[in-house]
Amino acid sequence: MTYSELTLRYFETAPGAGSLSGPGTYRGAAGSRAQGTWVQFDVEVAAGTIGTARFLAFACPHTIAASAWLAEQAPGLSVRPALPVSVADLSERFDVPTAKRGRLLIIEDAWVAAMTAALHR
Repeated sequence: MTYSELTLRYFETAPGAGSLSGPGTYRGAAGSRAQGTWVQFDVEVAAGTIGTARFLAFACPHTIAASAWLAEQAPGLSVRPALPVSVADLSERFDVPTAKRGRLLIIEDAWVAAMTAALHR
């Protein structure tokens, strides 16, 4: 399979890879390693704004790239239970093949779980 330049860059560098812990940190995860795609987001939140975001993923390069991009874009965003961009936008941005687009829903579920945890602190 060939990957876009953007997908390769984010997959190879994976900015935002890792985890966070401590006060003001919230976690959300979705998917299953046994089924081939698992994503976790950790967000550090203060006054309803994301300060830092990290991700962990067991997934294909498209999923890792999109998760890395989301973690990189997150600082400064308000906490709300939705992706900051649509799943369709992520699909287009990273040239995700039709057969893999369901994996973007796992990213969305993990992100929404982290945001929901932050909102219900």
